[in-house]
Amino acid sequence: MEEIAIAVVFGITGWMLKTWLTHQERMKALSVDKQRIGSAEERLARVEHAVESIAIEVERISEGQRYVTTMLHERVPLAIGEGPTAS
Repeated sequence: MEEIAIAVVFGITGWMLKTWLTHQERMKALSVDKQRIGSAEERLARVEHAVESIAIEVERISEGQRYVTTMLHERVPLAIGEGPTAS
């Protein structure tokens, strides 16, 4: 009878140990996932910042192109000879 009681105690203890170890492994996996999520959020923030910087630079380029186009458009009549110096 004592042997059965000892076997039951060892069985329950083993089951509890296995359950606890499984829980610890899952918690470790979750902490790794949280670190990945944190690093992914940091990377996304850097990408957003880079996109905003690129958008600002593209706007500057387009302003420069509008300025150059305006200057060339105003200069075209002088180049053709329709300006005040042509007689």
